[in-house]
Amino acid sequence: MKETAKGFGQESLLPQDERIMGKISYVFAWNAGCITIGAFMMGASLVPPTGELNLIQGAVAMLIGITIIAIALSLNGEPGHKYGIPFIVQARSVFGFSGSKLPGFIRAVPAIFWYGVQSWIGASAVNSISIKLIGIDNIVLYFVLFQILQIALSALGFKGIKWLENIGSVFIILALGYMFYIIYTSYSTEIVRNLIEYPGTWGFAFIVGIVSFSGTYSTFCISVSDISRELTKSTKSSFMHVLHWIGTVPATMFMALIGLLVAGATGSWDPIKLFTELIPNPFVLIVTLFFIAIAQITTNVLNNVVPPAYVMMDVFKISYKKAVVIIGILAMCTFPWRIASEGAFVLFVQIYSAFLGPVFAVMVTDYFLIRKRKLDLNLLYDSEGPYQGINWQAIIAICVGAAVSAIRVELGWFLSMIPTFLAYYLLMKYKPISKGFLVGTIFDKGNKFAS
Repeated sequence: MKETAKGFGQESLLPQDERIMGKISYVFAWNAGCITIGAFMMGASLVPPTGELNLIQGAVAMLIGITIIAIALSLNGEPGHKYGIPFIVQARSVFGFSGSKLPGFIRAVPAIFWYGVQSWIGASAVNSISIKLIGIDNIVLYFVLFQILQIALSALGFKGIKWLENIGSVFIILALGYMFYIIYTSYSTEIVRNLIEYPGTWGFAFIVGIVSFSGTYSTFCISVSDISRELTKSTKSSFMHVLHWIGTVPATMFMALIGLLVAGATGSWDPIKLFTELIPNPFVLIVTLFFIAIAQITTNVLNNVVPPAYVMMDVFKISYKKAVVIIGILAMCTFPWRIASEGAFVLFVQIYSAFLGPVFAVMVTDYFLIRKRKLDLNLLYDSEGPYQGINWQAIIAICVGAAVSAIRVELGWFLSMIPTFLAYYLLMKYKPISKGFLVGTIFDKGNKFAS
């Protein structure tokens, strides 16, 4: 293995031998990471006045969408768990040392934007608490302070993140239960009239709801190895399906269902404004807003900091802590207050998920079908080996999938899968431009890199 911690500059990218997450910690990590305002807002977008689904249709669409994501997490997370490698290293056998920068960029950019959106909402919650307690209204100040806090927590690495997720997830689950109770008891009449008695549709809008909801978490599916590499080796790969379902589906459904109920009952989906108006008890309101702020931190440090940090470490050869600081600063420059608006949010999710779908399809096809679940760690860290440069078969396949996604961007995440799979498989089999990437595959007929 030619690449070393000293020469590369980051030991974090080397195969992970020491695993710090047991099954419970792993579930808690995903649990806390999935409690996002994005789930709240996407759930709200499914029902009137924005969407066309009723309560049952919306709940079923959410359940199907997030279950699909749980399955995708297990599929693309197996290499990280089995070999202890992060996403950006996993991508080298598929895209090459140079080519992996493209999927890294595709994964990092939406994460940074999400980082900004989550931070803005968290700062809004803190600002509302400040107004209630001390009468100071300065969201810009709290946004900056909120970012500084998250950067500091992220710099602690996974050991700090693990305890933050474990503690935060317990608090979040309790708060969610209370929030659900308050909403249902306060708006039971409106919920029945606007969501239960509303006919809705099981047609195209229902399908779009499934795709859009799964697209919200499509970034997780690409870089899941950054998290799965921390799960204890004793955990069987088949059991990861169970852990991912328990860790993602109930928590996400709960959060999204609250957004769906609130939007259907009030016609609005601004969580901070809604909770401020909805909860009359000042103490309960402050606790709820504090929960919202904590939820943004637990989500950001796990899902929107670590993945782009690894990408930046690989591309620019900088330390983890420097990468974390740079990403935190970039997130502040994404104009999150605009993306968090009702119209821009859904479009934002649809656009980036249309590109992530092809990346996911190529990676899963390569690992399960073409390499038969076997990777050579020595080659993954040998910049002069067969994976040097760019695997043009993968790049072309991604372009094919992205082009298909453009036909109906609201269905892009699903539409791109089969065309990307076919393009990549056929190119690797019949028209391999970058022949070094055939090493270790079912199409390997021997070349100068073969051992």
